[in-house]
Amino acid sequence: MSGSAPAAGAGTAQRTREAVERYVAALNSGDPDRIARRVTADFHNEHTASLGRSVRGRAAYRERLTGFLAEFEELRYEVEDLIVDGDRAAAAYLMTFRWSGAAHRPRIRIRGMFRFRVSGGEIAHRVDYWDSGTFQRQSTEQRRWRTRPEQDG
Repeated sequence: MSGSAPAAGAGTAQRTREAVERYVAALNSGDPDRIARRVTADFHNEHTASLGRSVRGRAAYRERLTGFLAEFEELRYEVEDLIVDGDRAAAAYLMTFRWSGAAHRPRIRIRGMFRFRVSGGEIAHRVDYWDSGTFQRQSTEQRRWRTRPEQDG
């Protein structure tokens, strides 16, 4: 109906979208303090992948960020799609980084999905879905490719 007022939840959805966008921008900044400022004090960072580690609380999350960002060099999340419903959002992403955990520092690309709940303009709960096997395959395939005798020029 033309000229009708926006739905009551439209403001909440917009604030949720903005909170998620600020959080992803903080992740892409590589600044652990900036990232931690985008989550609630009781933040729940939940991982579903076998290689992921869940944590609760902003302080515990911040403590892990320094090591995570060092291991996942040049970390970038490209949001492919963002769906928002009230205080919840789902974001399909492409994550890229250089893994410092191997001498050959392979470039890794993983598609995944975040599910968020936002409270007070901050991320209160993040569930991260990604395939550990994709990471394992890319990190070992690149090493095998680089160590083939015919590649040694």
